[in-house]
Amino acid sequence: MKKATNTILTFIFTFLLCSVAISQTGTIRGTVLEKESGDPVIFNSVLIKDKAYGGTTDVNGFYQISKVPAGTYTLTIGSMEYAPIEIEVTVRAGRITSQNLFLESVLDEVEINASRIEDKTKVKISVIKATKKDIKAVPSVGGESDIATYFQTVPGVVTTGDQGGQMYVRGGSPVQNKVLLDGMIIYNPFHSIGFFSVFDTEIIRNADIYTGGYSATYGGRISSIMDITTKDGNKRKTKGRVALNPFGAKLTLGGPLQGKKKREANDGRANITYLFSGKHSYLDQSSKLLYS
Repeated sequence: MKKATNTILTFIFTFLLCSVAISQTGTIRGTVLEKESGDPVIFNSVLIKDKAYGGTTDVNGFYQISKVPAGTYTLTIGSMEYAPIEIEVTVRAGRITSQNLFLESVLDEVEINASRIEDKTKVKISVIKATKKDIKAVPSVGGESDIATYFQTVPGVVTTGDQGGQMYVRGGSPVQNKVLLDGMIIYNPFHSIGFFSVFDTEIIRNADIYTGGYSATYGGRISSIMDITTKDGNKRKTKGRVALNPFGAKLTLGGPLQGKKKREANDGRANITYLFSGKHSYLDQSSKLLYS
């Protein structure tokens, strides 16, 4: 009986110590955005300077650093594409501190001349994350980058022109591939012998390409999953882009749907935006010059 009582007392004491320790910590969270466009900065590390605390932004630019001891710290984010930034934040015990970060782009091109030593202990699964910048880095027919061309660079993917540009992943048939756009299934997304897709690269925020090891969330296919997430419209001003290539033309337009006064109350950013993307193909005319 005495031993059981001591065990219970030890458990209660340990629980109280853990509760006290947790109550002395706080949480820092917020969103990392590009200063000019208001677009989220995805998959970037947000760190507490000189401390072993940090977090990584998700596809919406959101980050969270939990269990930070109460005190005043300096937040920093390191990236070759953006100017260095340091912001002082105060963490209060048992409270959530909100801190958004706005980054200014300083580089248009980055040259990598050294190999990164890969983490030997990290378990890798068959998933590739591609952003708009990754897609544009792949040379494309007609000079316009496209997710279809990028998909062909993924290991295990084969395309054959005589099959209408269908994609074969690790020996599976084309109908065993699943393409999602913001959660919606897109049928027949690849055209023109597999060189182009129905997606405008300018509206893509992130694309997760799974060629194996995906969960039951993506049920219904057994070869591959391409899960594409689109970005929001420009939160600060109306901005557009027109592009022409030998096979078609496209127009992208986005901007805020709130007045200037409401945007000024939110650091110049709109909470509601619009994004329009239109594509038109004139392959039926230009193909006569290219194909017999």
